[in-house]
Amino acid sequence: MTVDVLSEVAAGTGDLSVWPASTARLPHGGLAVGGVSLAEVAQRFDTPVYVLDEGEVRGRCRTYRDAFPDAEVLYAAKAFLSRAMARWVREEGLGLDVCSAGELELAVTSGFPHERIVLHGNAKSPRDISAALRLGVGRIVIDSSSEIARIAAAVGPEGRQRVLVRVVPGVAAGGHEKVRTGTEGQKFGLSAADGSAQEAVARILAQPRLELAGLHCHIGSQITTVDAYLVALGRMVELMAAVHEVHGAVLPELDLGGGHGIAYRPGEPALDLTALARELRTALADRCAAVGLPLPRLTVEPGRAIAGPAGVALYRVLAVKRSGGKLFVAVDGGMSDNPRPALYGVRYAPRLVGRASTAGCRTATVVGRHCEAGDVLAVDAELPGDVHPGDLLAVPVAGAYQLSMASGYNMVGRPPVVAVHEGAARVLVRRETLDDFRSRDIGG
Repeated sequence: MTVDVLSEVAAGTGDLSVWPASTARLPHGGLAVGGVSLAEVAQRFDTPVYVLDEGEVRGRCRTYRDAFPDAEVLYAAKAFLSRAMARWVREEGLGLDVCSAGELELAVTSGFPHERIVLHGNAKSPRDISAALRLGVGRIVIDSSSEIARIAAAVGPEGRQRVLVRVVPGVAAGGHEKVRTGTEGQKFGLSAADGSAQEAVARILAQPRLELAGLHCHIGSQITTVDAYLVALGRMVELMAAVHEVHGAVLPELDLGGGHGIAYRPGEPALDLTALARELRTALADRCAAVGLPLPRLTVEPGRAIAGPAGVALYRVLAVKRSGGKLFVAVDGGMSDNPRPALYGVRYAPRLVGRASTAGCRTATVVGRHCEAGDVLAVDAELPGDVHPGDLLAVPVAGAYQLSMASGYNMVGRPPVVAVHEGAARVLVRRETLDDFRSRDIGG
């Protein structure tokens, strides 16, 4: 074996299964993504920095289009949105799911077709609704009964807006209790069990300014098995049949949301997209035939499953120390650019890049630079025993819910996003600077 291969074996870093498909090994412990050396990205753009593989994003969009050829696929913008991301998604034939006027305005001003956009949100502001109606979004998802009158009034006497009703199907699914959104007793949607969803449907059907296009549900995030989706689908079809029986209305759309789970570390489970598409298609046909309904158009909303595996976060090591029998490796980022470990206990697999090491692996806790004990980026990380300040660490599966959830904590500044593709690197989102903080502070 070469020195580089030996070092990977010793440090437990040989598995690239959760990295972008374009990832390639370079001499002396280096890695390239999208044909660009990660060490070169760090040197050119400084750290922390997010690297986003354009080819991986586009490839995952195509995988969804191939798996769901007769369905509508909406990219969930909350995972990560920029003008370039909106363009890639549009060019690959996907629609867009947004949750605010900010996401909506960015998408539309980037050239995204307004009719291919759906507005979500459990508490839509007047600005959200106004922007959606002004820009002409395809559908608005009604999440509470109070939104019915608000949206109808905002539409105006000459207009008509297509809407979906978000239903709570009573299905518990997801990788953490904080992302299980399909159960009773939480803030999203209208319950079918207590009749709230049925009441909302009746009110919308009686409202001439609103057109009920169908039903929507979202049962959670980081779901890695198909079963929960099949249960939700069955309950949604039952409700569609009840709507038809009571009101005579045939609803043409059924949106089953997203939450498609991915692996963050080698060996972790991920949702089998091919199995999901096949089983949903079969179950939908069977259930609709059983209740005498025509097939509605199916919609799915992947976000993390498209953006997550396309991203890599790069950090410089600032300090290495032992305390209480543990090895701590502190880097120049942390919970301000990735709050997910603190929020959900997410576990990542950092990797030393940019130099070869023949040292045996050590179990380390990779921590951030912030003034919080919970500022931990990775626990039980396998790193070379000679890791030291100045080293470059790369964290794969960093494309979703990191920069989009980043904060201004300690005024560190949010990292830039650099796209890599076919050997070229370019900045998509610039680094936040001290000047940005100063310009917002006008108190004097």
